[in-house]
Parts: sequence; structure tokens; C-alpha cells
Amino acid sequence: MGKLTDIQIRNWIKADERFDLRGDGDGLYLSFRGDLAVPIWRFRYRFAGKQRVMNLGSYTALSLADARKTAKELRARVALGHDVAGEKQERKRVAVAKIESEKNALNVGQLADEYFERMILGHWKHPNIVRSRIERDIKPNIGKLAVQDVKPMHIDAMLQTIVKRGAPTTANDVLRWVRRMFDFAVKRHMVEYNPAMAFNMSDAGGKEEARDRWLTQDELAKLFEAMRNAKGFTVENFLAAKLLLLLAVRKQELTAAKVAEFDLDKAIWYLPAERTKTNKAIDIPLPKPAVECLRKLIELGYSSDYLLPARKRQERMLPHIHENTLNVAMSKVKPLLGDMENFTIHDFRRTARTHLSALGVSPHIAERCLNHKIEGVEGIYDRHGYFNERREALMKWAAFLDTCETGKDWNVVPLRGKKKAA
Repeated sequence: MGKLTDIQIRNWIKADERFDLRGDGDGLYLSFRGDLAVPIWRFRYRFAGKQRVMNLGSYTALSLADARKTAKELRARVALGHDVAGEKQERKRVAVAKIESEKNALNVGQLADEYFERMILGHWKHPNIVRSRIERDIKPNIGKLAVQDVKPMHIDAMLQTIVKRGAPTTANDVLRWVRRMFDFAVKRHMVEYNPAMAFNMSDAGGKEEARDRWLTQDELAKLFEAMRNAKGFTVENFLAAKLLLLLAVRKQELTAAKVAEFDLDKAIWYLPAERTKTNKAIDIPLPKPAVECLRKLIELGYSSDYLLPARKRQERMLPHIHENTLNVAMSKVKPLLGDMENFTIHDFRRTARTHLSALGVSPHIAERCLNHKIEGVEGIYDRHGYFNERREALMKWAAFLDTCETGKDWNVVPLRGKKKAA
């Protein structure tokens, strides 16, 4: 039988004439068996004394001319000692294995979740700080990368993205946690090396200087006015911010507070040890304005167990608002403050401490109002809680804040400069 022609092949297809192999020469054959929808090309050759067959493709995908060209190239490779069918099977095996490996590969997001579950949750007092860095910074930047594919350039790009948005301290935190995450991965043979190991703080946000920002009386007055007028700044946000100022507590202590911790009739907040930085319980006296804020928040909470219940579904289903909620809310207020120097919610504690000194509160009482440990020998031997003294101090502070909020006169000369707290 001579060489095949396109006319022959089309006639066979039209007549649905079935056959196993019809040759064209140089090992090229056409097959149109009963189980085939269209004819397929096959290349036959002998290798190491054995007959070998290799599928090239269908007549629809590979024309007669292209099939002849392919068969000629394969015949040349066989002559050079290549088992072309075996090589094709090996390429297919490697490709399938790669696809399967990529499908099952652990990515950075999954590594972060496993690290959080095994090393942070249940071990750290405030795990949501770590969770926030994972969800806001690590996952959006490198979360989809397979852990084996992460290179130092990816770490650098992530850190620079965070720095450029004006959050150098966050960049330092992210570097710390990424390094720990990949150390965790190395120990468990997920990766062979830590791509973040070569980086230090100078590559992220740089050396962190102690903050000294606090708000003057004029700035507090502007803040209260802006919080009242800011679009989208809810009543709950206003009350929470006011409580943080009134009580000088840490943000996490308020956002995760349970209603059961408060005795509003006695005006006391029984803050449990497991939620304090000092790991010691403290009874916080509540000035009248704080009690009023708490009553409103409890009413707005619709019988929730938490003072500030979660306002929407969250990935980890926190029952209370996330610690970053108030930061986001405050960003709606700051545009109304003009050229006022930037501040953070944590600066509220320094603001309270500075004004407590100006109000004549003794340093050790002011420190206990912030639930700071008393340093030195005095701190070792003095176990007195100063509850009554703290109540009196916070009442003075609340009265001063009332003048800032309402514009009433204050009978003590307010601090207006940038003098640091004693």
C-alpha cells in the first residue's frame, strides 16, 4: 500500500470505515478502531529488540503533513538511541506528579494557620494580636505562595509594602512572626531553610523609639467634637473611646471585656488576672461618667455576654469586636482634626498619665491607675491596691475630661505644651 492521502482519510471517515493500522512509511500509521471518534496517528519503532508504539495525536489535531514531519523527527531520535515512547511516558509521569504536588503543597496561609493553632492559641494571652498580623499583612502578601517557593525577595517586598503605608512598627512585628513561622516550618521538615532569617529590624521598620505623644486639653476638646461629628463613627465607638480615656486601660482589656466583670451599682470593674498584662487581677474604680457609658453599651449590646459584641461575622468568629476595630473607626475621625499631630489609641494611656500628674495625683497612684507595677523596693514591699486613692484620682480625671467634652471652665491651669509625664 502506498502513502496515505488526505482524500483517502476523509473518505474513510465519511464512510465510517474502521481499521487498526494503515501505514504511511517511516513508522507512521493511522488507526481508526471502533472505539475511536476520529482517527489517530501512531508511531511504531523497535528499541532494544522490542516493538514500541507511541500515540502522536488525532487526525483532527495533527494534519497528514505535520504527522509525517513529527514521525521523521522521532525516527531520527530513535536512531540516536532514544526510547521516545518511554521518554514521553516519563514526561507525563513527572507532569502529573508536579500537578499533584502543587495541589497538595502547603501554602504560607496554611502554615500561618497551623502555627497559630499549635503555637499561639492557648499559649499567648492576646492571640488576636498575632491573628491580626496574619490576616492583615502576611496572608494578603505571601499567603498563596507554597512554603517551598518563598524567597527572601518575597519577604522584602512584603515588609516594604507595610513600611510604605506608614506602619514601620507593624513591619517589625510581621518580620518577627514570619521568622518564627518559618522556624516552625523548618523544624517540621516543611522547608529546608528560613527565607526570613537574613532580615533584621533595619530591613523592616527600623529601631523603634519610645513614644511620648499625649493629647493636651485643647486636643482632647477637638477630639470629642470630631468623634461627635465624624460620619460613620458609631455611638458604640464613641463610648468605647471615651471609656479608654476615662479608665486608662489597655485596648484589649476593654474590647474583650464581659458584662459580668462590671458591678455598676458598686461602680467597680473586676478585671480578671488572665486578661491583664501583669497577670494579676485588679479592681478598677468607675467614676460616674464611666458607669453611664457602660450602661449605654450594655443596653446597645442586646443581652450579649460581652460589653462590645462582634458587629459582623469574622473568620475566627470572635464573640467581641476585634482589637483593630477602634483603630479603623478612629481613622474616620482624624480627617476632622486638621493638622493635629498624629496619635494612636494607645496614646490615651499616656494622655491620662500626664494629666493625672498635672491634677496633683501622686506618681505611685497614677501608675497604679494605669495598672503599672511599682518599680524598685517600694514595689516589692508595697502590696496595697490604693483603691480609694485611685477612685479619687479617676474622679478628678473624669471631671477634667468633662470640661474637654463640654467646654466647661476648669479651675486648674491645664497642660498645653508637650511636656512629658513625670
